[in-house]
Amino acid sequence: MTRVNGGGRPAVVLLSGGMDSAVVLALAIRDNWFPCALTISYGQRHSVEIAAARRLAAAFGVDRHLVLDFDLTPIGGSALTADIPVPKRPRAPGEDPVPPTYVPARNTIFLSLATAWAEVLGSRDIFIGVSAVDSAGYPDCSRDFVLSFERLASVGTRASCAAPPFRVHAPLLELDKSATVRLGLELGVDFSNTWSCYDPMIDGTPCGCCDACRLRSRGFESAGVHDPVFSLETPK
Repeated sequence: MTRVNGGGRPAVVLLSGGMDSAVVLALAIRDNWFPCALTISYGQRHSVEIAAARRLAAAFGVDRHLVLDFDLTPIGGSALTADIPVPKRPRAPGEDPVPPTYVPARNTIFLSLATAWAEVLGSRDIFIGVSAVDSAGYPDCSRDFVLSFERLASVGTRASCAAPPFRVHAPLLELDKSATVRLGLELGVDFSNTWSCYDPMIDGTPCGCCDACRLRSRGFESAGVHDPVFSLETPK
């Protein structure tokens, strides 16, 4: 696995503990950035991903890993932060294209926090693992959103008074999950350190039925490789 070296310009890497953020972290290291990993504990029901983020940061040898508490449960409005069931079946035609697992303004909030830390670090670069291909229905995973936030950060901070402007790197934006799996394997990502399930079982195993589980399962199947987290018996 690629590990952090001593050089490179600092960049804030949003590290959720999921497979996408793991691949983005590996890309940032490969391209000689000095990653400052930022993990947000926002009250998500799948808080096991925080432990996954810590494992990833340790595995990659990340020197600066900030785990920030920013509780979104008082706001609610999502199956991940409120008492709303996590869907366990594909959305039917005619249903709301935005799934119940959408967390209101989550990526706007995350990128804002990343921008604040980047400004303090003297960095203008933020990495995020959004995918417009796999996250259709999530409005804060689109190219328009990424570009719009990039412009916002470049005009709304003290750092905006001096060049260069902020850049939001979203290297997985046009990749589906199978391509992300293949890229991660090329970069030496140990996917056993990652977590995807939105609604883990009581014993801590993935449910195998939520959107995140199905998407992950299809990605590994399409890539033709075994998922080290999901057993062969995990339902799809």
